[in-house]
Amino acid sequence: MRYMLLIYNCERPEPGDPEFAEALARVNAFADECRGRGAFVSGDPLQSESTATTVSVRDGRTLITDGPFAETHEHLGGYYVLDCRNLDEALELAALCPMAEQGSIEVRPLAGVPGLRHLAASGE
Repeated sequence: MRYMLLIYNCERPEPGDPEFAEALARVNAFADECRGRGAFVSGDPLQSESTATTVSVRDGRTLITDGPFAETHEHLGGYYVLDCRNLDEALELAALCPMAEQGSIEVRPLAGVPGLRHLAASGE
């Protein structure tokens, strides 16, 4: 079963910050643990919410708004998609994620929809 780990409220050091190398090593070690278990599918940090653009269509008109969809105190900073044996493994890996120590990790199963074709252009 595939699960999305959504990483909230986690400040990350920038390259050049003294703690960047250690943080990067810990994140890479987490990804390596997921790969070693055969669970890693993908994962990426997101740029800040100030770079977001929201698109909606109402009555056939496209509306484009700078910023995130809703004002919130929670900041979505990144994600992982993991293919785990079960929810217990997904929760175990979420607890191993270094960002869980300062933020929170929402674990949500991906919905399987019969007939939905969402493969990458390369067919992956």
